[in-house]
Amino acid sequence: MNKPIIEAKQNLVQDIAGKFQAAASVVVVDYRGLTVAQVTELRKQLREAGVEFKVYKNTLVRRATEQAGFEAINEVLTGPNAIAFSNEDVVAPAKIINEFAKKNEALEIKAGIIEGNVSSAEDVKALAELPSREGLLSMLLSVLQAPVRNFALATKAVAEQKEEQGA
Repeated sequence: MNKPIIEAKQNLVQDIAGKFQAAASVVVVDYRGLTVAQVTELRKQLREAGVEFKVYKNTLVRRATEQAGFEAINEVLTGPNAIAFSNEDVVAPAKIINEFAKKNEALEIKAGIIEGNVSSAEDVKALAELPSREGLLSMLLSVLQAPVRNFALATKAVAEQKEEQGA
């Protein structure tokens, strides 16, 4: 075999391994049955969220996952796969792909890696159903405000009661 080709493949495997290690989350999907327009739309949605969506040969991905320490995901690497890598937002790829899969049944979530842990398709779907970071923060804020609001209402009621008694 030609040495430059082998070197190019080794560099690509190292590049893929680096993506696996740097990613906050990874989602592996089977995209068989999607039209070119559907794949283009999915890529666009993922790109807008800062998620990289790539198709690699399974043999190269298997070598990369072994280098990165994620060999457990290799059992799902059969047939045509696409991989979504997100370095920032853990939830974004799962959420976008899960929503897209609901509308396009040909797209199948196979597995993922969530913050360094290999996860099943069910785990990825559960992650997708979680509220966004902003949604979680607003829930937390409302929980934190409730005691203060209740205290203010109780204080107001006591003050009104004292006014009535004084009058």
